Amino acid sequence: MSSPVDASSPAAPRGRREERTATSRARILDAAVACLVESGYAGATTLQIQARAGVSRGRLLHHFPSREQLLVAASRHLATERLRRNGERIESLAGGLSGAERLDRAIELMWETFSEPHFWAAVELWTAARTNAELRAALLPQEREIGAAIRGGLDRFFGTALTGHPRYPDVRDLLFTSMRGVGLAYAMEHRDPRTDPHLALWKRTAHT
Repeated sequence: MSSPVDASSPAAPRGRREERTATSRARILDAAVACLVESGYAGATTLQIQARAGVSRGRLLHHFPSREQLLVAASRHLATERLRRNGERIESLAGGLSGAERLDRAIELMWETFSEPHFWAAVELWTAARTNAELRAALLPQEREIGAAIRGGLDRFFGTALTGHPRYPDVRDLLFTSMRGVGLAYAMEHRDPRTDPHLALWKRTAHT
């Protein structure tokens, strides 16, 4: 005969269950991003993501009932990670730099973000959204929100001495769109982005 259950015995801590849930969700999202980078949108299937994350089918479907929901969540995960890394870059800017030195360093750090795996995962989602109305509808409001956050991050990148210039918004947006376009060219050729001739051009333009 089994012993009676002690009603006063504590159940498994809720915080621990929530932590396990958050951990498995993060593993799935990290796996989705990795699959987007390595295999592209078409290759980032739920089966491949599940295998890479090391979770059961039921666990994956519990968090994300559809592939579109999973990849949209992966996009937000991407944005959060990109903003976190940008924050680290901002903190890395050495104090005591002159305005010209800070401008050059900020442009270098900004350009780095367009050669990272996270950029390519985002590109895969943007490309797929062109012909996938459901994915596009889910991504569009999120991309607008992310865009505003990125602009805010760039403002912190450059600092108040530079953002106070009347032409700053024009220069910021020109740099961002130009870097994104040049970054896409690296899909066709592999070279060191630190030696890209556009880097000197962007600095000259910003100084002017």
